[in-house]
Amino acid sequence: MTVAKLCHRLAAAVTLATIMSLGSATGALAWGHAGHRIIGYLAVEGLPADLPLFLRASATDAGELARELDRSKGSGRIHDSDRDPGHFVDLDDAGKSMGGPHIMSLPPTRADYETQLRAVGSNSWAAGYLPYEIIAAWQQLRTDLAYWRVLNIALARPQTPERRAWLEGDLRRREMLTMADLAVLEHLVGDGSQPLHVSIHYNGWGAFPNPRGYTTDRIHAPFEGAFVENNVTLDAVRTAMVPYRDCSCPIEARTADYIRTSWTFVEPLYQLWGAGGFQGQDPRGRAFATTRVAAGAAELRDMIIDAWRASATARVGYPALTPEQVTAGADPYGALHGAD
Repeated sequence: MTVAKLCHRLAAAVTLATIMSLGSATGALAWGHAGHRIIGYLAVEGLPADLPLFLRASATDAGELARELDRSKGSGRIHDSDRDPGHFVDLDDAGKSMGGPHIMSLPPTRADYETQLRAVGSNSWAAGYLPYEIIAAWQQLRTDLAYWRVLNIALARPQTPERRAWLEGDLRRREMLTMADLAVLEHLVGDGSQPLHVSIHYNGWGAFPNPRGYTTDRIHAPFEGAFVENNVTLDAVRTAMVPYRDCSCPIEARTADYIRTSWTFVEPLYQLWGAGGFQGQDPRGRAFATTRVAAGAAELRDMIIDAWRASATARVGYPALTPEQVTAGADPYGALHGAD
């Protein structure tokens, strides 16, 4: 399948980008195209050899598709107003989403999140719901990879010609869908490494107490766009990426910790901005931006690895079964083809 066809599938099925305008939290490109491209490319490039080859061989496509959610900006009022908030979360100075739940104690579902925000006079469209979108995208990737496992196990066994043809076609379709779904996770995790995407101070300090005199200028687009494009390189980000980290925790906890960590870089960013660190090719700003892009690439790589490992026990099809059950001898054809 061509990149264009994958993008069509992507646009039809998943949450679109937070395209934060200069004056609103629901309008700017997180990282811009340069940052997202680097994050997607390096995350897939860094996958270990035990992951499927179709993923490991797709770094270039992954880098391009990581930008796709932002490229869908302007598809329509309902489309944008409902989907854009999935690409940010406005944490206040206490780490709470618009004064509601703390990032480290988010309620289990978006419905519960909405209820808690309403109780403090806000809502998830205003506060953003990036953590929930990352978790949902990871869960979808895990399911995709579980189907891939089951299909490959089935194809390793004797099949009738008709069944083999169907299984081979389904595997081909699954790999295409997996790449499209991976692109969603790529973009959202990239958004999460940009400090201005996880803060109420998303585009200048804003109308909040400001005892340190941080800038109120609109800094979002200049930081993540032109500065990154002109100062952050693929090689520098690759060098800055940390090794795989197994948090031995659920995806909900991993996502919350990842976003909380990004949030801790909000004030350092403003301090550096005030010190002129993002003017020209200042090495301080270059190092800061490189580190944050590298954090996104490393976290994305790690989440893909975790999704692959978790897919070994994920339930797929109807009646539902796991790759482990199929390995043990269960025939998955009915569950895959459909047993209505």
